[in-house]
Amino acid sequence: QVQLVESGGGLVQPGGSLTLSCTASGLPFDDYAIGWFRQAPGQEREGLLCISSSEGSTYYDDSVKGRFTIPRDNVKNTVYLQMNSLKPEDTAVYYCAADAHGYGSRWHDQYDYWGQGTQVTVSS
Repeated sequence: QVQLVESGGGLVQPGGSLTLSCTASGLPFDDYAIGWFRQAPGQEREGLLCISSSEGSTYYDDSVKGRFTIPRDNVKNTVYLQMNSLKPEDTAVYYCAADAHGYGSRWHDQYDYWGQGTQVTVSS
């Protein structure tokens, strides 16, 4: 059974940092691309960035460039989302997803497996 489990969400002040984790089980993790998405209330789920199986990262949202990074640890079957200089508009439920093709996409229907999501709230 494939599982993706996100953790690390919470409340953070504007300008602060937070690191989310996405840990996978039940799949050949090295072969999968992992993407991070977010969904704010009343909005569609949007792709932020992904890391391919060959560990190349691609950004899909210009608003997170220079602030978010996506390191990968294949030994731990974990991909992280390191978020810096957080803004109130970053408030959303954050999801990770796994793509069996290995290269990732900004489109959520290209992914095979999803985590349950973790809430990030940026507020003073």
